[in-house]
Amino acid sequence: MAGLAVNVDHIATLRQVRGGAAAYPDPVHAAVLAELGGADGIVVHLREDRRHIQDRDLFLLKKTVLSKLILEMAATDEMLAVAADTRPDLVTLVPEKRTELTTEGGLDVISTADATQQAIDVLHRAEIPVSLFIDADTRQIKTAAEIGADMVEIHTGAFCEAAALADKKRLFSSIVDAARLARELDLGVNAGHGLCYNTIGWFAGTQTIDEFSIGHSIVARAAMVGMEKAVREMRQLIKEL
Repeated sequence: MAGLAVNVDHIATLRQVRGGAAAYPDPVHAAVLAELGGADGIVVHLREDRRHIQDRDLFLLKKTVLSKLILEMAATDEMLAVAADTRPDLVTLVPEKRTELTTEGGLDVISTADATQQAIDVLHRAEIPVSLFIDADTRQIKTAAEIGADMVEIHTGAFCEAAALADKKRLFSSIVDAARLARELDLGVNAGHGLCYNTIGWFAGTQTIDEFSIGHSIVARAAMVGMEKAVREMRQLIKEL
């Protein structure tokens, strides 16, 4: 059965909307509730501009998360130092632009192969496994394997946002093909971005995804029913795939 990693960035977003004046809601508290609801991991993205998750959150989460802590980050010297200091259970390297509202696409591993490989080497020396957040592109998958990634997280955003059924089917097929190739290359396979309580059902019977990384839809649901219940509901949907 595939796992569920819950991203709590948007809990921090709600806190930071007051300009840092409020201490709540606390993403650390949200992580505890997510684990009580059955989360197999907690995800946070520490951005260069600290727009939501703060260094304080990351260090406290490292001390309190009982499942596993996944740090999403850009491959910068600053973030590599933070990762080496914090020692999360997994680092997912992602592209990052200051102007984006959320991560807009996968990391272009092909054009950044040398720099990305150097970042992977740094993290491996700190005994931290590395995942690369990439689009469902076979060339990117192959390059990820060649430069030493331990796993990939396939970007599902375009599939989730597609309005036309034909486009949705085509994009989903690309995700399945990419996941199958990654497995053949001995890469772990995660998937995430934009997944919700409706789109998760598309993965029924695929058996190619090790773990789904889901944040916004769970946090949105949690605003109505509470974090623990929202996670439990998603966990049940994944169990039924």
